[in-house]
Order: sequence, then C-alpha cells, then structure tokens
Amino acid sequence: MKVEDRILSHFKCQKCGVQTARIKKLAITGASFFDRWTDWQRNTYYFVSCTNCGYMEVYDAEVLEGKKDKLTEVLDLIFER
Repeated sequence: MKVEDRILSHFKCQKCGVQTARIKKLAITGASFFDRWTDWQRNTYYFVSCTNCGYMEVYDAEVLEGKKDKLTEVLDLIFER
C-alpha cells in the first residue's frame, strides 16, 4: 500500500473530525551550503490538509517510507528524481 493511501485511510481531522483530506508531497532543499549550492532537494515531506476546514499536518517522508541509503540519494541527485 502506498504511503498516501495509508495516510488517507487513517486520517481524521484534529479540528473538525472530517475524514477526507488532500495530500501533497514536497521536496525541500536543506540548510547546508552544499544543499543550497547544488539545489539538492533531499528533504521530503507529506502535507496533509483537511478538505473541510483546511487544517494541515506535516509528515516526514523519510520516516514513513523508510530511510534512503546514500547510493539512492546520490542517484536522486544525478538523475534529479
């Protein structure tokens, strides 16, 4: 089961109780000089927002998907995945 499907199947808004949400996965550049210089967007997060009230929760993709190894990070950098 995909991470997005797992999140949606367990989602319940903390503010209004609605059980429907939208998910966006974002990659963000790190704070180090190397990350900014190379525009290496290796920090990924799931932004989950309630479709009723807009309340948002943020989840670390690395935790939910399992940590990437260094080879995968380098391949992501080379092939811009």
